[in-house]
Amino acid sequence: MITKGQKINDRYEIIRSIGEGGMANVYLGYDTILDRNVAIKVLRGDLSNDEKFVRRFQREALSASSLAHPNIVEMYDVGEDDGTYYIVMEYVDGKTLKQLLKKRGTLTLSEAIDIMSQLTDGMAHAHDSYIIHRDLKPQNIMIKDDGQIKITDFGIAMALNSTQLTQTNSVMGSVHYLPPEQASGKGCTIKSDIYSMGIIFYELLSGSLPFRGDNAVEIALKHMREPLPSLREENDAIPQSIENIIRKATAKNPKNRYDSARSMHEDLLTALDDERMNEEVYQYKYPENENEGRKAKKIENEEAKLEDTGEDAEGDSTEEVATKIEDVEEKKSKKLIIILVIVFCAIALILLLVFFILPKFSNKKAVTVPDCENLKVSTCEKKLQTAGFEVNTSIKSIASSKIKKNLVVKTNPAKGRSIKKGSKITIYKSSGEETIQLEDYTGKNAIEIKTRLEEKYGLVVVIEKKEPADSEKDYDDDEIIGQSLAAGSEVKKGDTLTLYTPNVVDTFPDMAGEGWSLSDAETFCNKYGLILEKTEQETSAYSEGTIISQSRTAGTTIVKGTTLKVTVAITPKAKPKPVTPTEPVKKASDYKDEESCLAAKYTWNEDDEVCEENS
Repeated sequence: MITKGQKINDRYEIIRSIGEGGMANVYLGYDTILDRNVAIKVLRGDLSNDEKFVRRFQREALSASSLAHPNIVEMYDVGEDDGTYYIVMEYVDGKTLKQLLKKRGTLTLSEAIDIMSQLTDGMAHAHDSYIIHRDLKPQNIMIKDDGQIKITDFGIAMALNSTQLTQTNSVMGSVHYLPPEQASGKGCTIKSDIYSMGIIFYELLSGSLPFRGDNAVEIALKHMREPLPSLREENDAIPQSIENIIRKATAKNPKNRYDSARSMHEDLLTALDDERMNEEVYQYKYPENENEGRKAKKIENEEAKLEDTGEDAEGDSTEEVATKIEDVEEKKSKKLIIILVIVFCAIALILLLVFFILPKFSNKKAVTVPDCENLKVSTCEKKLQTAGFEVNTSIKSIASSKIKKNLVVKTNPAKGRSIKKGSKITIYKSSGEETIQLEDYTGKNAIEIKTRLEEKYGLVVVIEKKEPADSEKDYDDDEIIGQSLAAGSEVKKGDTLTLYTPNVVDTFPDMAGEGWSLSDAETFCNKYGLILEKTEQETSAYSEGTIISQSRTAGTTIVKGTTLKVTVAITPKAKPKPVTPTEPVKKASDYKDEESCLAAKYTWNEDDEVCEENS
């Protein structure tokens, strides 16, 4: 257990925990020699006990430490201290891209392109050094307050793939971003990373994942078989050039993808040029699945045959050629059926000879194996021996939900079989109902654990939301924070286990404290079905459009349809300058005496004794 103040390798002092996962725990640490903050990732669980994985992890992490790029987290040190395997990395003061998406829902087109340009540039550098990440996802991409991104977890991703781990925290943990070739068990190439980047680009613009399902296997199959949903059908404001980049990056056939991350990067730089905005839809050059490829190959072969035989193939449409191929295939199928029938008949004849005809010519008489089910082993032995059989001294045990422990489940050969006297019979006794011992699944992915326990052991696994004990901590949506049965509990097929995931998305955030804008609040309310009311307040203490206060306290439960009132800062308006009042201008007739008339520079008429305008 790593604690605050503890020193690793007598150098790295632990300050606090900043994240937990199925593969490793991450701590903010202080390098006492180089006087700087660092991130320390400590391997946990089965991985640290797997010597093969640890060796591979250390080798791959050291290999990745050679990468020097502004968009890749720098790795400083890899080592082991009293059984604790760790990796020391550059500390990035920011949030993961997944956390940003949770807060914002979707990103603007310019923001998404900026992030993807940095991501493809960083991955192009890694690929130039012959390093493949193999586990690209928003959780492994940090973003700083200034918008710079950092790609993390190179060493762990490469080591996991290389040791072919198929349980939790490996291929299954990243199933939402898994390329088809990796899902089908084929090797990874740089084009596997390109596929994952295409899925990330899709998520940045849509706010959701293209493929979802009840379990990891279902999602992986969708990656292999289903076409990617069109972004432009949901939002026609997205240019065709952007959708083409996503289509090309996420092609199921690697031949249809970008040849390199550098090519994808260069495509992003020109995607918003006027001449590209409404370009033609990107068409795949090669078939997207194997069935299409085989059909195309058959068509080519049939066309070649027609040319060789001098037949006129030019007049045939593709459909007509395909029809001819189907006729050929149908004939082949009929031949295959005939061959299989002949083989089946031959096998049946041989079995007839072995079990019915030959025993009649044998010196030993055939005897039916008696039924020993639910009997004691000793009783069964006597029964078999009485029938003339020899009993195998090695009694085998098998699990059974129907037969009580230590009673006979079956024999081999099975009851009712007619075999020669003196044949050896093996007895199988019940070891009781099969049970498994539960592990501590905290920190692991709920979907993959549910999939494994249900498919392998027949358990009924329920996933429920629950308020986490540490409300300040950042959790993944499907991260397990608790379980209904403790680690070490024994369960059997059909038993129910409840896994708890954090209910962190169902409470109000601290919008004022986190510096949310009005646009952020509108996106949040649209996502959770809330009614937003705003008031404006003039202030110079906050930036224009920043939320100053909110009516719902941070941490309270979100109820759909309720009203959220926010106060938004606006720049104070300049006050108008006061106007000095002026006396009205007097006319000549307003002056009644000579002195005031002349002072106003008018003419005094002495005859009429009136003030007149100047002539």
